Amino acid sequence: MSGQAPLDSFSTGTLAGAGCFRCGTCGFAVALHERDEVPACPHCGGEDFRRSSIFGELEMREPSGNADVESPDWLSEARQAVEREGDYLAFDDDDGGLRVMALGEGWTRIGRSLAADIRFDDPTVSRRHAMLHRAEGVARVLDDRSLNGVFVNGERVDLQRLSDGDELTIGRFRLYFLSLTETAVHGAGLGLPSALA
Repeated sequence: MSGQAPLDSFSTGTLAGAGCFRCGTCGFAVALHERDEVPACPHCGGEDFRRSSIFGELEMREPSGNADVESPDWLSEARQAVEREGDYLAFDDDDGGLRVMALGEGWTRIGRSLAADIRFDDPTVSRRHAMLHRAEGVARVLDDRSLNGVFVNGERVDLQRLSDGDELTIGRFRLYFLSLTETAVHGAGLGLPSALA
């Protein structure tokens, strides 16, 4: 039949079933459950997807210009609101809520799974997307076999030591690593607003 798309091609809004799909324009991957509709590509806005292997026949292009993107306005407020020295992740949870999460020693899991410590229920985030490890004052992020990769300041990484102010890209989400000394915390002199609790 002429004019029909191949069976493995899907358009935005299609109920395509569970599995991995990649944007035909940029290669950005989304992982869908049975009843998820194929979304518009969060990376480029494309509307055509193909079913994909988890190993991927297309590599996603690096997020363009991420290293040059300015930090959001709320980041300096979040930094000033922290009352204790330590390491934190600050991010917009997509429900209009700003979150600042203190990082303890050991592992912090980031992903779509219900078992994740930081959970994003979004098709651009893999079930097990990334792990952050903190020990002896050093924090590192590890790509946990994700579809779309983990980016630090716009560069794709497998394992990367983090520094204060680093931007992590997980799917379509941007998280900021804050490492605050006692001097920086007491110098701010602000309490933690309820929106950041």
